[in-house]
Amino acid sequence: MTKINKHIDLEFYDKIAELLINARNKVIQTVNKTMVYTYFEIGHIIVEEEQKGQERAEYGKKILKELSQKLLKNFGKGFSETNLKQMRQFYLTYSKSQTLSDQLRKTETISRKSNNIDFQLSWSHYLFLMRIENKSERKFYEKESIENNWSLRELKRQFNSALYERLALSRDKKGIKELAEKGQIIEKPQDSLKDPYVLEFLDLPENYKYSENELEQQLIDKLQHFLLELGKGFTFVGRQVRLSFEEKHFKIDLVFYNRLLKCFVLIDLKIGELTHQDIGQMQMYVNYYDRRIKLENENKTIGIVLCRDKNDAIVEITLPENNEQIFASKYLTILPSKEELKKLIENKSENE
Repeated sequence: MTKINKHIDLEFYDKIAELLINARNKVIQTVNKTMVYTYFEIGHIIVEEEQKGQERAEYGKKILKELSQKLLKNFGKGFSETNLKQMRQFYLTYSKSQTLSDQLRKTETISRKSNNIDFQLSWSHYLFLMRIENKSERKFYEKESIENNWSLRELKRQFNSALYERLALSRDKKGIKELAEKGQIIEKPQDSLKDPYVLEFLDLPENYKYSENELEQQLIDKLQHFLLELGKGFTFVGRQVRLSFEEKHFKIDLVFYNRLLKCFVLIDLKIGELTHQDIGQMQMYVNYYDRRIKLENENKTIGIVLCRDKNDAIVEITLPENNEQIFASKYLTILPSKEELKKLIENKSENE
């Protein structure tokens, strides 16, 4: 057995070290959460004080400056006028919001105003979320950040890739409302889909010439990013997975398994315009998996043809009615315009 010295073995030491590391992490989490609650309460007190002097307009302008000077003197950095304005805005945003109303806590909190709100994210997360003007969109990203344990960097990436708008495009008004209230719930294949998928993390220029093999290799090289873009429940199974029919052989570009849907997800990459032959080929792959690979307790296989361009009419007429297995989605190698996607949602709502 590996020894640290004559008396302590490695396994014994690792147990103690793990306890200490977990304890330190919990302390950091507790400190961060306490800080968020404290900033919320500071914002509350500032707003109440401003309201007392509402008849004197100059009072509200001077209060933050004077408060900042005193706090900086006694507590050091972190209490600039800008930071105090952010705390004030934090209170105004979340005291009027129902974002966390379903996450009531029974533990003690700092004040009556905050005891029904469970702030589970870091202060940096909330600073970013407060800049999202659309309340429904803000609620969605907050809930997804909590459930998926997104770092601030991941949250920004999902926002900048217009995840909310892309998911909303495939939903009716009721579905969009549920998206804001509950986050992304995966119950059927359509719930896991996006159109388009955004692959900006590949750093491929828009007009760069590449082959399907090169695109596949890039996705494998940045698999962690691709899994984040695919969404909840996806695990990687293999690439260029071989299927054999007597003496004929075929290969599926990428195979995943979705733990939430309990099914295989097959992805074929097409760098050009989608054809009906591409859809037919994917149908063959899906049939093969359903008949020869999936277990009895697993759900039907999903096939996604990920293409650079597609004709929706061709997709619709090629696929069977009430199709729930084969899908075609575009992919983008640059971040889409959020404004353009928002317009699409508005137009869709007007036509419903």
